[in-house]
Amino acid sequence: MLTLSNLSPSPGSRKQRKRLGRGQGTGHGKTSGRGHKGAKSRSGSGVRPGFEGGQMPLQRRLPKRGFTNIFKKQYAIVNIQDLDRFEEGAKVDRETLLAAGLIAKKYLHVKVLGNGDISKKLTIAVDKVSASAREKITAAGGTVEG
Repeated sequence: MLTLSNLSPSPGSRKQRKRLGRGQGTGHGKTSGRGHKGAKSRSGSGVRPGFEGGQMPLQRRLPKRGFTNIFKKQYAIVNIQDLDRFEEGAKVDRETLLAAGLIAKKYLHVKVLGNGDISKKLTIAVDKVSASAREKITAAGGTVEG
């Protein structure tokens, strides 16, 4: 009968690691399986990632296209329906949205889009507001600053 006291792994499923440089009797002594001389026998040998033996590497053979605009502004997107959680008459800006967990800290700019409905009168002070969002905010009695 198989119990916890007599459990053992299947034969051949567990293998001991190769212990190098532990004497001639092991079969891995002296040169530790590295052979004699040559680059691969030295410590610190090996080639850098992407090296193709002197052939022009793939990364340099492929054509480069486009560029990255370092001045691009990335906006955190917030929908109108998400703003309905704030109390009546509240001022909604980047800090309040961050505190409410609606946007991530990495975004420096915020844009409000008009998806959903809003029933509360809010003052919105963010970087950008879409036309439909602006319309819904003013219809609910709120204002948009900036």
